[in-house]
Amino acid sequence: MSSLPPRAGRRCHNALNPLHSTVYFSPDLGREMAGIGVEDPNAAYFAARSAALGAVGPGTVAATFYNFNPELIARHLPAVWDTASPETVLAARLRAADATLRRLLGEEVVASDELAEAAELALRAAQACTRHARPLYAAHADLPVPTEPHLAYWHAATLLREHRGDAHLAALLLAGLDPLEALVSHTATGKGMAPRWILATRGWRRADWDAAQHRLRERGLLDAEGALTDTGTALRGEVEDNTDRMDLAPYEHLGAKGVERLTQLGRGFLVTAFAAGAFPPDATGQG
Repeated sequence: MSSLPPRAGRRCHNALNPLHSTVYFSPDLGREMAGIGVEDPNAAYFAARSAALGAVGPGTVAATFYNFNPELIARHLPAVWDTASPETVLAARLRAADATLRRLLGEEVVASDELAEAAELALRAAQACTRHARPLYAAHADLPVPTEPHLAYWHAATLLREHRGDAHLAALLLAGLDPLEALVSHTATGKGMAPRWILATRGWRRADWDAAQHRLRERGLLDAEGALTDTGTALRGEVEDNTDRMDLAPYEHLGAKGVERLTQLGRGFLVTAFAAGAFPPDATGQG
């Protein structure tokens, strides 16, 4: 039985993960990737997030990213590695993270004792992450920890994000949700990305979205208006609960007081980043 309050690990993840994710929305990443010859935004994203795995092809990325149309991935991989090696891409991503955090948080926060404390806590939590059946986490765990606290915090958030993310994919498989069904049902919770954003960035067509909705209705998970039924709500709850169980170790290792403090610090940084325009305003919702 866990010594943590219910969903404490999930709350901590939700405080850290969005700040980590800002780099993938950031113009700094586009600028750094263009500087090494990768100008297409989709190619930049696939390369930047998968580079820790090495010069992988579209199959590996489709498996580990889960919710992208494999056809979109195949337009850019493995060709992108002819332009820039994974090592070059990882260096560009770290420069982008540095620029993004400095821009969103400000130099005073970047140099603060609080950010250094958050980095120490997040790295301590990540010590208990496990590699088995977690390819994206395991690949990032092989990377060196940056020396500057704000980058160490971003690196630790990466480890914790991908550790939970790999577990989440296992939970989706257990629930019988394919990539697009996972997206449709998540959007139906009111917490996922907007359909127009998904269609614009994940490579799916409206017909694919409609077909996934139809499959979910046949299973009794969506109603005629596209909202989750009670059964659908319960299934999404099971997905998150199973993810929590598979992602418990780092937060148990950190302990209740450490998790509470890291969550508090992470939320403060996140509020600052949101106020600085970290995310596109139309990325979330059901519209």
